[in-house]
Amino acid sequence: MSENRKLAAILAADVVGYSRLASADEDRTLARLRALRSDLIDPIIAVHNGRVIKRTGDGALVEFRSVVDAVRCAVEVQNGMVERNAGVPQDRRIEFRIGIHLGDVVEESDGDLMGDGVNIASRLEGVAAPGAICLSEDAYRQVKTRLDLSVSDLGSTQLKNIAEPIRVYSLQVGGATSETATSRARAAEPPKLSIAVLPFANMSGDAEQDYFADGISEDIITALSKLSQLFVIARNSSFTFKGQNVQVQEVGTKLGVRHVLEGSVRKSGNRVRITAQLIDAISGGHLWAERFDRDLTDIFAVQDDVTQQIVGALALNLTEDDRQRLAPERPRNTEAYDYFLRGRELWHRLTKETNAPARDLLQRAIELDPKLASAHAFLALTHELDYLNRWSAAPPESMAQAEETARRAVTLDGSDPWARWALGIAKLYTRRHDEAIEEAERAIVLNPNFAEGHVILGEALHYSGRSEEALQSFARVKTLNPYFPDVLLHFQASAWFQLGRYEEAVDLLMQRLARNAFTDVSRALLAACYGHLGRFDEARAAWQEVLRLNPDYSLEYRRKVLPYKNPADFEHVVEGLRKAGIVE
Repeated sequence: MSENRKLAAILAADVVGYSRLASADEDRTLARLRALRSDLIDPIIAVHNGRVIKRTGDGALVEFRSVVDAVRCAVEVQNGMVERNAGVPQDRRIEFRIGIHLGDVVEESDGDLMGDGVNIASRLEGVAAPGAICLSEDAYRQVKTRLDLSVSDLGSTQLKNIAEPIRVYSLQVGGATSETATSRARAAEPPKLSIAVLPFANMSGDAEQDYFADGISEDIITALSKLSQLFVIARNSSFTFKGQNVQVQEVGTKLGVRHVLEGSVRKSGNRVRITAQLIDAISGGHLWAERFDRDLTDIFAVQDDVTQQIVGALALNLTEDDRQRLAPERPRNTEAYDYFLRGRELWHRLTKETNAPARDLLQRAIELDPKLASAHAFLALTHELDYLNRWSAAPPESMAQAEETARRAVTLDGSDPWARWALGIAKLYTRRHDEAIEEAERAIVLNPNFAEGHVILGEALHYSGRSEEALQSFARVKTLNPYFPDVLLHFQASAWFQLGRYEEAVDLLMQRLARNAFTDVSRALLAACYGHLGRFDEARAAWQEVLRLNPDYSLEYRRKVLPYKNPADFEHVVEGLRKAGIVE
C-alpha cells in the first residue's frame, strides 16, 4: 500500500452528548443529523474546499487546503447551529464541538489520513466546549494575523494519548449574549469579493416614486450578479432592509458579505440625481462614493457607470464573458423602461390583486418598446403565476401564453437570465424535464448568483426523480438568499420525502409551518410523512388541518398539475395518506 506524507489542516467534529440524544430517540436524532449534513454542513465544507476523510455516527474528519479555510468553515457551521437550535429545548439541541490542527499526516492509497495531525485534531475536539472551536498553537499561528479572531488562551494542555502538552486556543462563536452579532463579525470574515446592494432611498418626496428607486437598485444587483468572481446577495434578502435605519456592519453580518452598496435616487421631471457609496462592511470605511446628475435619458449609462466603478473598487479581473454580460441590450425608450419598472415591482408582490395590474404595465412597456426583452420575460411570469395559483379562468391557456411570451423574450435577448428562467418554468410544468433543466442551467451560467435559477433547477431535478441533486441546488439558494421564502422549505421537504427520509422532511415542514401557518400543501405532505412513519394519529390531525384551511383541497388536482416525470413519485404521497387511513 503506497503512502504520501504531507502537512495538512485537519478539522475534527462530533456531537456533544450524542449517546444521550440517541437513547432518547435514536431514529429522530439520526434523521436530524442527516438533514444537517446535507442542508448545512456539507455545502459549507464544499464552499471552503474541504474534503471529508471519514464520517462516524456523530462526527467527521475533514481535510482543508489551509487553516484559514478550516476555521471559516467551522465558524459558519457553529453559527448555523445556533440558528438551528433557536427555540429547541436545551436537552434536545444538537451541538458540535470542533478541533482544528495543522500537522503531519500520512495519506494512504485509499485517501484515508493517519498520523499525529489527525490524532491531535481529534483530541482538541474532545476538550472543546459545546458550540466552541479549539485550535492548536500551530493552527492558531496560521490565522491570528489573517482573521480577526476573538479567542481565549487555554494555556498548555495535556491531551489524551499525546506525548507533549500543546498550547490550546478556544474560539467561542454564536454565544447567547448581546454581543453575538459583533463576535460573529469578528470571528470569520465573509468572502472578500461579496456584496449586498441595499434598496436605494427614494428622495423624490413622493412615495409613488419608490418603484423607480427600487428598480435602479434591482438592475444594479442583476448586473453585478452576472460577474462570476463576485458573490451577490439576492434581491429578496437585500430588500428586507428597506426603510430600516441599520448599521452597515449589521447588514454585512446578517447577510454574510464584505461590502455593501447603498444610495439614493431623486427624480424630478426629466432629471435624475443618483448618489451611491460602496462601504466596507467590516470597517465601515468608504471605498467609493459618487453623485450623478443626469438627464433621465442617461439613466442606463449611470447604472453601467456604477457597476464599472464597483468593479474597479473591488479590483475584479473581468473575463471576456464577464465583459459581454455587462453590456446587455438596453431599453431604447425611457417611458417603456418606466412602465417596465412599475410592472416588475408589482409582480414581485406575488399577489392576485397585483398580478393583473403588473401585466397591464408590462404590456404597455412592450407597446412602447417591442424589443424590450425583460418586459416580455416578466410578462411571461405573470401568466405563470396565474397558472400556478389558479388565478385565471383557464390555467392551461395561461401556461401556453407564458411559454409563447418567454420564447419571445429569449429570441430578443438570449442572455437575459429572467427570460431563461421563465422559459424553464414553462417547460417544467409542461413536463419537458430535460429541457427545463437545460434552461435553468443556462440561466445560472448567465448569472451565477441567480437564486431563482437555482430554485427552478432544484425543482426540475426533484420532479425528474433526482432529489439528491435537487437538495444541493436548494442549499445554494439559502446561501445566496439568506431571507429565503418559506416555500423553499417545502421544496426541500419534498426532496427528502422522495428519498424516503421522512423525519428530515417533517423537520423542514415544521419549520415552514412556523413561518406560514396557512399552507395546505405542506400540511398535506406532513400527513403523508406521518403515515409512512406509522404516526397515524398525527397524520389524521394534520389532514384535518388541511381541510380546515382549504375544504376544496384535491389530491386529483395535485396529481394533474405537479409535473412528476414518474407518476409513482406522486403516488408515494398518496400511499402515506392511505397508510394512515385518510384515503381509500
